[in-house]
Amino acid sequence: MNVDWFDFELPEQLIAQTPLAERSASRLMVLNRETGEVEHRQFTDLADYLQPGDTLVLNDTKVLPARLMGVKPDTGARIELLLLKQLEGNRWETLAKPAKRLKVGAKLAFGDRGDGAPLLEATVEAEGDMGARIVTFEYEGIFTELLDQLGEMPLPPYIHERLEDKGRYQTVYAKQQGSAAAPTAGLHFTEAFLQQLQRKGVRLAYITLHVGLGTFRPMSADQIEDHVMHSEYFELDEANARLIRETKQNGGRIIAVGTTSARTLETVAGRFADLELEACSGWTDIFIYPGYGFKLVDALVTNFHLPKSTLVMLVSALAGRDYVMQAYAEAVREKYRFFSFGDAMFIL
Repeated sequence: MNVDWFDFELPEQLIAQTPLAERSASRLMVLNRETGEVEHRQFTDLADYLQPGDTLVLNDTKVLPARLMGVKPDTGARIELLLLKQLEGNRWETLAKPAKRLKVGAKLAFGDRGDGAPLLEATVEAEGDMGARIVTFEYEGIFTELLDQLGEMPLPPYIHERLEDKGRYQTVYAKQQGSAAAPTAGLHFTEAFLQQLQRKGVRLAYITLHVGLGTFRPMSADQIEDHVMHSEYFELDEANARLIRETKQNGGRIIAVGTTSARTLETVAGRFADLELEACSGWTDIFIYPGYGFKLVDALVTNFHLPKSTLVMLVSALAGRDYVMQAYAEAVREKYRFFSFGDAMFIL
């Protein structure tokens, strides 16, 4: 299957550079797989499509302020380091820029304790492709607190505006710190709207998938079948496994909020016969594209994604490529806002 089948023209002015003043003020395109219709609504109209007994599954990962600016003490050269994945202890997989300055054994310093010593130090252990570096950090205190002090949010490269409020690149239910990028479909939800849905009888379940930047990278292969996904860490606890299991047993729908939730749910579904889900955790590199049969996900809330991305392919696996490409063309005509800070789509 050729990657170009998932390409489309997108005017640059439709790429949302900043979030709306109100999280839930975005537009909502609704795709009805049964009728083939496309509706244009507001995001809070999602409540009209949800029923008592349905369960929204939300990814409660929290984005690390993972973009660090440091210097090489020996040369004074400035280096940007982006944290991708914690390996074990203080060892991390990172992206360096410019990477050519960082050979094995090179050291980086970040911040100043006030006595001339850095708040955080890193030593390069190994080199990888496309700027990848394995580094080990040394510091005193708590690593996440140092990141809050030193780091910036790792906004996608198509966002050129500075984000004034770091909290707008976090969901209101973000809890488990560890992502290199936000699960952006969840950015539309406010606490008040979630409470409104619960009053209607919609239940909320939480899973964790720590999003890696590999999810958003463009495809390097010409054929979809040749692409290999980066692995990402997920967790599902017993209480939420039981809630999802009971929803299916009682005839309710599982509505994934975002492609990260969808990928996690389908990973978990593949581990248990007859959807008898239990608590589990591990790494997933599941790649969902047309031809895949969904086992657990009944409906999906998602944003509008990059051309030729694995995310467009996942959405097309659920709704059909032709339907999705037609909907995207209509979204362009109707001037929907695209990508992380953009509008939303609901596929039912």
